[in-house]
Amino acid sequence: MEPLTWTGPIGQFLDPVLYVLAGLFVIAVAVQIVLSVATGGARVVTNPDGTLSSAGGPYDLSSTVTRWLGLGLLAVVVIYLLVGVVSGPSAAGIIGGISQQLLPVWVALVLTFVLSIRYKRKLGLYGKLFDSTVGMIGFALVMFWVFAGVMAGLFDWITTHDSLSQVSGMKNKVPGTPLRGAEDGEYLWYLLGGDNLARDVFSRLFKGAWVVVQIAPLATLFAFMVGITLGLPAGYYGGRLDTLLSFLANLILAFPVILLFYLLVTPEIVATGIPNYMATVLFIFPLIFVGVLLNSRYYTQPSFRTPLLIIVLGVMGWIYLSLISDGGTKVAVLPEFLDLFDIDAGILVVFVSVVFVNAPTVFRIVRGLALDIKTRDYVAAAQTRGEGPWYIMLWEILPNARGPLIVDFCLRIGYTTILLGTLGFFGLGLESESPDWGTTINAGRRLLSVYPHAAIAPALSLLTLVLGLNLLADGLREESLKD
Repeated sequence: MEPLTWTGPIGQFLDPVLYVLAGLFVIAVAVQIVLSVATGGARVVTNPDGTLSSAGGPYDLSSTVTRWLGLGLLAVVVIYLLVGVVSGPSAAGIIGGISQQLLPVWVALVLTFVLSIRYKRKLGLYGKLFDSTVGMIGFALVMFWVFAGVMAGLFDWITTHDSLSQVSGMKNKVPGTPLRGAEDGEYLWYLLGGDNLARDVFSRLFKGAWVVVQIAPLATLFAFMVGITLGLPAGYYGGRLDTLLSFLANLILAFPVILLFYLLVTPEIVATGIPNYMATVLFIFPLIFVGVLLNSRYYTQPSFRTPLLIIVLGVMGWIYLSLISDGGTKVAVLPEFLDLFDIDAGILVVFVSVVFVNAPTVFRIVRGLALDIKTRDYVAAAQTRGEGPWYIMLWEILPNARGPLIVDFCLRIGYTTILLGTLGFFGLGLESESPDWGTTINAGRRLLSVYPHAAIAPALSLLTLVLGLNLLADGLREESLKD
């Protein structure tokens, strides 16, 4: 069986078009930048009636040319993907094989965009995101990796081979290498090549996305729960409480992050049970937050509030005990038949470390917002009505701080993704055979000058996810400022 090329037979016709369009696009962008500097940034003119219109001229022409060349490039890429989905590697090579494997992701993305755009006027800030080109690009990149991670990790719909299996003769093989001695029903190629242990890079790439999708958003959410629960009272009450909590937050922030991570995930520290004890403290904050939130909202309706709190906190308490309980450790509070989760010790340590490092920064942001918003008239009106402090904090101050917090949440997921990659690169926390991107990059860097594919694929994945999160945050910030 012949090795696959990147674009297959269709590349004979489309590759020259792609190269020409790419070259012209680069030239057009360079010309547009030069004209932008030469014209001093003047893009519009003021008409006699006070309205604004395009300044026209060379810059306007270059902008139009750049836009159309960009659309042409996008059209060629879409053709590659569509042909790949229909015909697979036989017609579109490696790109076709990857596109065909990712068919469930493409379907999920299209459905998400169609439904979101159709009902965007009913979806609040999320719906307004689809009025921003930058926001939509960022959202597409982020949701691509979310769908890919879920479908690869939970359902094995995307992966072509087991991420840990080793195939004889496939060590460090280049992308598109046919599998030696493939059995019936087995995928015939290593689409992105093999690593230094003869494992499929493509399958490990998307299994690694599942690790990121599990840890980064949830760890950031827990960090926000801790930061909001402590930051709101610190900013609202001030005084000694603010001084104490701010001192503790600054104390953690003053410690070098990488060294702090290293200390928390080393085997000696893990053996003492400190990460498990930290999880016991940090994971209880969502219960406190939700309990106070519901109690403050329905305080005047005890017949409804009490059963609601019992049900909600009962379920959350069970989940909390399942999260912190780990048989055979110093924190084993549930019998095995009641334990809902069996979390890997390495993932738990990394999760706790990320929450612990991010929570002080979130605390400072929330505290600053609370200090500003508590002076507003609507807060004074709520105090005049006789509302309690926690009602004011959670139902007056927090909703009016949602814009900056949502933007920071997206950015912080990106920071967390980078931290996870850093930990994996240094071999801290997660197991050495873990398919997470940091570990994979570290394993591939040793042969980077000879076999770059094993390290470049996860590095580009990390780059696109973080870029998507940053663009998504920019889009959300742009739309939130219009409110």
